[in-house]
Amino acid sequence: MTSVRRIGIGLAAVGRPAYITAGRERDLGDARDVEALRERTWAVLDAAYAAGIRYVDVARSYGRAEEFLAGWLAARPGTGDVEIGSKWGYRYVGDWRRDGVPVAGSMSGVHEVKDHSVEAFAEQSAESLALLGKRLAVYHVHSATLDTGALDDAELHRAMADLREHGIRVGISTSGPRQAEAVRRALEVTVDGESLFTSFQSTWNILEPSVGPALVEAADAGARVIVKEAVANGRLAPGGATNSRDDRVANLAEELGTSVDRLAFAAVLAEPWAGIVLSGAVDPAQVASNVAATQLTIPAEVEDELLDLAEPAEQYWAARAARAWA
Repeated sequence: MTSVRRIGIGLAAVGRPAYITAGRERDLGDARDVEALRERTWAVLDAAYAAGIRYVDVARSYGRAEEFLAGWLAARPGTGDVEIGSKWGYRYVGDWRRDGVPVAGSMSGVHEVKDHSVEAFAEQSAESLALLGKRLAVYHVHSATLDTGALDDAELHRAMADLREHGIRVGISTSGPRQAEAVRRALEVTVDGESLFTSFQSTWNILEPSVGPALVEAADAGARVIVKEAVANGRLAPGGATNSRDDRVANLAEELGTSVDRLAFAAVLAEPWAGIVLSGAVDPAQVASNVAATQLTIPAEVEDELLDLAEPAEQYWAARAARAWA
């Protein structure tokens, strides 16, 4: 049995009207105005807290997720044991449109814009602190990669170290086929002789486990590891299969008498280096299903078969990039 405290709740899918997770028409329908998603966010947070979850993940680019969370915290004075992690580096520009903001020369609208400059950090960290204040415990660079400069900018590192000196853990989240390189580069960054980045939030799942060895190194170095996208943006959730690999995972879950999301979560929870595994649930039923993974033990022969279902990292991330916001 795994402790529920190893599961966190992420608000990427409920803090804004559009996202790339599969099944949003089924799960959300058209009720996506600000008040509807605020109410849904609070319902998810209530269910997560009641289940024993005590880590919540948000970001500046998740629409109004920080605002929704701040309101929930203020309305729930007994939630002082909840740890909050947020991220900076993307700005939400979608204007609460499901199709995003039109951009000349683009076939689709834009929902968020990446900026890893020290100026963006100063602006967005001030915004996060204004909403979350002393409740903010972890602050990640959102999708730090080798080519954005965030892992090599000494001025930025010094600015982020100021958060560290005020008791906020500093880290990075990663995306893309070179996650492992980003994690290892971040582990090398020091300010005043101390490691700057001590929290790593990376995509690891049955279909894309390539960052695993680097996350083991991070955990061995004393950093916290947070796993996101355990259900591969809905591919490993009921009804979300897109190809034969996804179908095989779903079939294995059925053979075990469980749901595919529970199997996907249990596979991550089986990794001792995975400190927290994020759920992207959009309703209380999904929260309950994800939490049920803590009761599932995967037989060794199924673990072996799951290992054979991983996709080449470049293929996985190309497919993810092609997913439409809905």
